[in-house]
Amino acid sequence: MNSLTKLALGVSLALGISTPSLSFADINIVKKGQYTEDCGGEKSCAEISAFSPVSNRIYTTNAEENELRILNVGSNGELSEYSSLALFGGGPNSVATYGDWVAVAVEAPNKQDAGSVLIYDLEGNLERTIKAGALPDMLTFTPDGQFLIVANEGEPDDDYENDPEGAVTVINTLTWVPATADFSAFNSAKLKNVRIFGPGASVAQDVEPEYIAVSADSTTAWISLQENNALAKLDIASATITDIYGLGYKKHQQDKNAFDASNKDDAINIQPWPTKGMYQPDAIASFEYRGSTFILSANEGDARDYDGYSEEVRVKDLTLNPEAFPNAEELQQRENLGRLKTTTANGDINDDGAHEKIYSYGARSFSIWDEKGSRIYDSGSDFERFLAEYAYNNVDNEPWEEGRSDDKGPEPESITTGELGDKLYAFIGLERANGIFIYDISNPRKSIPAGYINIEEQGDIGPEGLLFIKKDEFTGWVIVTSEISNTVSIYEMSID
Repeated sequence: MNSLTKLALGVSLALGISTPSLSFADINIVKKGQYTEDCGGEKSCAEISAFSPVSNRIYTTNAEENELRILNVGSNGELSEYSSLALFGGGPNSVATYGDWVAVAVEAPNKQDAGSVLIYDLEGNLERTIKAGALPDMLTFTPDGQFLIVANEGEPDDDYENDPEGAVTVINTLTWVPATADFSAFNSAKLKNVRIFGPGASVAQDVEPEYIAVSADSTTAWISLQENNALAKLDIASATITDIYGLGYKKHQQDKNAFDASNKDDAINIQPWPTKGMYQPDAIASFEYRGSTFILSANEGDARDYDGYSEEVRVKDLTLNPEAFPNAEELQQRENLGRLKTTTANGDINDDGAHEKIYSYGARSFSIWDEKGSRIYDSGSDFERFLAEYAYNNVDNEPWEEGRSDDKGPEPESITTGELGDKLYAFIGLERANGIFIYDISNPRKSIPAGYINIEEQGDIGPEGLLFIKKDEFTGWVIVTSEISNTVSIYEMSID
């Protein structure tokens, strides 16, 4: 029995107890507080949160109502509304705090136009408005507070006729003057394993900055380029993109990278398949180990699917090269690979209409990368194998969602780190399985599964944002913002 199976059985037993107190491995987990947004019906109106240790409040974006919700945090983690701020523009995408500042990224009503960064004080008084790029998606302060960095995704319109450039806005908080780090220097570069495929798009137009991780010394940042399956490296002081690293592809034909490819086989069928997984991380985070910076990625995956251009197609609809796939007819059955969503943008190596390779969206895992985008760890098929074991032991409340097997599986969406005692842990939120995996990453090359929380049992569905707040040497809070249940919740993590 491997460590993952032991963990699955232990978690199953723990979650069988109807109590908010949960224990896994060496970590004690207690649900402390929850706040629910009321926006009516099935709308999603809670997405990303930031915590201020100065005001002891949580600031949460509400894109549906174009508001910022401010929550008081009690001494035991209980949550209550303090106030709400009406925003302008097309709606907020992200929020971050530092010292006495609250920064909110707001897209324009036409999201191909330049968006804004709104700077508030901790009470919610607007202090200044700063111009950003098209569709500012995520923003974060550097650890020293000297810079505020904004990832401008630059998505095309639905007709794919207006495709603004992706860019990173770097704001010096001493002057609040923004500088733009663009990607035009790479327009003629040959980028290995970087997907540049939008119709008629330059590299600068095609890249879509998604999420930011910053080094501990506040000099360097890494930006996930999700659709492009890449990481960009930013020199913060000069606001210059210095490198773009293609992340390569996951070899799903290996047993350690097996997955369930069909939602029409009435079973959890985890096995190797002749496909290449595109990592395509959404959230990323950074940490230091022995003087070097490493980047964590939640490998969600994403496809471009617009009226004017779509890359998405199922394997059954591809023409497969018989030399590369002599068993193509069998593979394309719906209980095998037929239902799996793939791309027409990659795989037809000689452009003859027949595909020599099959690609899938996301890697159904989390990974650890070094500063130059080389992968040093991947959780492989851990997530799906664990969820399958969990489903076997919890028939009445299983997190496995068979309907997502053909798409991106459990969809690792959010990721953060936190220290408990002398160990560093990664917390990975699964958007579709409604759970949080915990891994001991104290030695990043030998990361160890340390726990799993079925947050759906606790009333949280669709975890979009995770934050770790250190309370003392052995205790921390994980703040979970879930966009389907529209909840902000606090889970206390502690070790004996």
